[in-house]
Amino acid sequence: MKNLLKELCLINSISGDEKNVREVIIEKIKDFCEYSIDPLGNLICFRKGKKNSDKKLMICAHMDEVGFIVTGINPDGTLAFDMVGGVDSVVTIGRQVTVGKNHLYGVVGSTAVHNLSKEKREKAPDIKGLYIDIGAENKEDAEKYVSLGDCIYFESEFTEDGNHIKAKAIDDRAGCAIMIRLIQEQPEYDTYFVFNTQEEIGLRGSRVSAFAVQPDFAIVIEATTASDIDGVSGNKKVCSLGNGGVVSFMDRSTVYDKELYNLAFETARMNNIPCQTKTMIAGGNDAGAIHVTGKGIRTIAVSVPCRYLHSASCVINPADFENSYILVKKLAERIQQL
Repeated sequence: MKNLLKELCLINSISGDEKNVREVIIEKIKDFCEYSIDPLGNLICFRKGKKNSDKKLMICAHMDEVGFIVTGINPDGTLAFDMVGGVDSVVTIGRQVTVGKNHLYGVVGSTAVHNLSKEKREKAPDIKGLYIDIGAENKEDAEKYVSLGDCIYFESEFTEDGNHIKAKAIDDRAGCAIMIRLIQEQPEYDTYFVFNTQEEIGLRGSRVSAFAVQPDFAIVIEATTASDIDGVSGNKKVCSLGNGGVVSFMDRSTVYDKELYNLAFETARMNNIPCQTKTMIAGGNDAGAIHVTGKGIRTIAVSVPCRYLHSASCVINPADFENSYILVKKLAERIQQL
C-alpha cells in the first residue's frame, strides 16, 4: 500500500477541490465495484461480497486535505490567503507552496523578526500578517497568473526511512488507500465504501453521503494526532507511533458505540493485531456527522497515528498503516456477525 499512499499524497486536492484525487481513485476501483458521484463530489461505491448480509455496512474516509485559498492580491504582488481546514499558522512560515492551476511555486512569508515587537515575537503569528511570495513584480503582474479563490497546497516530497513515512495529506489519504485495497480484494460481505469530500471544513460531505447510503453500521478510517514526542507525557501523548491503529471511545464530535469499541479491541486480541486507544478527548472526524444521520448509525473509527498532522510533514509508521488495514478488514467481518 505504500506506493498507493505515495501516489495519493502527492495529489493536490484541498476541501472543495477533490476532483484530482477522486479521478485517480476511480481508476483504481472502477473494475471492482459499482460507483456514483453525488452533487457534493462524494464517491459512493458498492462492492459485492462473497456473502450477502441483512446488515448494511459503510466504510468511509475523506479525500480532502488541509491547505489554503487566495483571498487577495497585495500591491507588491504578494498574495493574501486564508486557511482551508485547521492549519496552525506556525507550521506555514517559510514553507514552499503550490498556487492555483498554473502550479506556481510560492513561499509563505511573514514580517521579519527584527521588525517585530518583543510581544509579537512571543506569540503565534496571525494569519493576517502572513503572505505568499510568488515572485511577482506587482499586483498587475500577479493577476496574470493568480485569481481570487485559487487553491494553495503544501509542497512536500514523499519520503520513507524504514520506520517512518513523511508526506503531506496523510490525513486522510491513508484511509483512502486502505479502502482502495479493501475494494480491490473482495470483502467477505457486501459493503458500501464512501470517499467523502469537505471533511476538513466541517464534515460536510459525510452528512450527505451517510443520508444517501443509510447504513446500519459505519467504520470511519482516519489519521489522528500522535504527540509521542519529547516533553509530552501521559494521556497528552494521545497515541503513539508503533502501537497500532487507534480506536476512540470519544472525541469532540462523537461518543462512539460502546459495543463496537469493545468489539474492535476483542477483534485485535483475537488476531494479534496491535491496537491502542486515543487517550484524549480531542478533535473529531466524519463520525460526528455520520452517527446522527437519519435514524442514527452505529459508528466506530479506526485511525492511523500520525505526528505533525495538518502540516507539510505528516509522519506515520508503516506498520501502523498495515495493521490499521488488517483491523478494519477483520472488524468489518465481525460487525456482520453481530
